[in-house]
Amino acid sequence: MYQKIFRFRVSLMGSEPEIWREIDVPDHYNFWELHIAIQDAMGWLDYHLHEFSPRKSGPTKGMRIGLPESEHDESIIAGWEFTIKKYFTALGNTIDYVYDFGDDWHHEIILVGMFLTSLDSDYPQCIAGEMACPPEDCGGLPGFQNLVEILDDENHKEHDDTVYWLKNHVKKYWPYKCDAFSPQKVKFSDPYQRWLNAFNQEG
Repeated sequence: MYQKIFRFRVSLMGSEPEIWREIDVPDHYNFWELHIAIQDAMGWLDYHLHEFSPRKSGPTKGMRIGLPESEHDESIIAGWEFTIKKYFTALGNTIDYVYDFGDDWHHEIILVGMFLTSLDSDYPQCIAGEMACPPEDCGGLPGFQNLVEILDDENHKEHDDTVYWLKNHVKKYWPYKCDAFSPQKVKFSDPYQRWLNAFNQEG
């Protein structure tokens, strides 16, 4: 018996050098599960809202995919109600993914591979990537670029405050190294448990 796997390239748009990941996920995943895999592979903490914005209108009729404000919200498709294989039907299919509407981290998600593997294989997996994820709540790309410049200059007037912030962040980012990333260190969490936590449900 086999399972079908989708391979995605996740790129943080506007980042220079480019911050990117390649992840493999089962094709039966829904968009909530893909969201969790992206969060874990990139290094985000899933503290903020997110949404997928389709680049092809057919499968979703142009509607965005993410978190409805209520069960009666018809302006957005609930991620857990829409499978990724309904949208990603051919190599090169692309969707936009925005995380944190304040900092506006805009990612491009491209389907770059499809293959079969045994049911015994464990997925999702992060197979490649480069550069560390920006610290959560650092102010988007402009704030991140400013943070990097401050860290590179020990004489900068904000250097000590920035280091203190990184050390005392909930993730404890210090020491922060921009080029530090290892696919082998990525740990994927249980999407269902994350859903329960997000909506204050009991498992």
